[in-house]
Amino acid sequence: MSEHAAAETCVVVGATGAMGSVIVERLVGRGHRVVAVARSQEQLDKLATTSPLIVSCRTDIADDAAVDDIRAALDAPVRMAIFAAGLPVKGSVDTITPSALATAANVKVAGPVRLLHAVRAHLVPGSRFVAIAGSLGIEPGPLDAGPGTANAALLNLMRQISALYGPKGITTHTVAPGPVDTPRLRAIIETESQQTGQAIEEIWARYRAKTALGRLPTLEEIAWVVETLLAPEADVLHGAVLTADGGVRHGLL
Repeated sequence: MSEHAAAETCVVVGATGAMGSVIVERLVGRGHRVVAVARSQEQLDKLATTSPLIVSCRTDIADDAAVDDIRAALDAPVRMAIFAAGLPVKGSVDTITPSALATAANVKVAGPVRLLHAVRAHLVPGSRFVAIAGSLGIEPGPLDAGPGTANAALLNLMRQISALYGPKGITTHTVAPGPVDTPRLRAIIETESQQTGQAIEEIWARYRAKTALGRLPTLEEIAWVVETLLAPEADVLHGAVLTADGGVRHGLL
């Protein structure tokens, strides 16, 4: 572990999730202290056993109290703050509870704002503010009311943050990975199967067929994209949406 890495902190919201935990693993592998943010103390304790560099911060990013909770865990410059929390909302506009759209926005839009408020006093030139969004915010399907709407709003929010913090030397980055094989995607596919009557394996085959790569991206590949943003040269990616989706998105821009 280098002195430079040890003197800096990374913050990961959604640290115990499928994607967040892999991101945490890669960051501590580089020697960074990681403040792991999640709602379950049990899951945080389990994650913390994997490295002495992990500091647990139990809080709910859907609550404004998370700002003070995260801030209290910080005592060093924040090299990277990552919002990787998932959404507890799914379904089409025909089946979703309308108020669930507000829940989605509270997590996926207000959540990054809470993270920003918590870390902003610790951001320095060269710091990264990163959000995991999703390609559904760019090209949603008919069953993606919650994630499609919330991720589209997150893309807009991150563009606003980039304009506000870029002149301060703090860069923002949005990673839109598209479908990744996670427990959350499996739950979405099961819901689609129940709603449409289509076999689960047929739905999986459709997801794979949508990629130009012929397979879904892995969690490790998405975590690699996040880790790459630590490079000084990643300044040039400020404000960009990184569509690490294996070729799912079809638009030219």
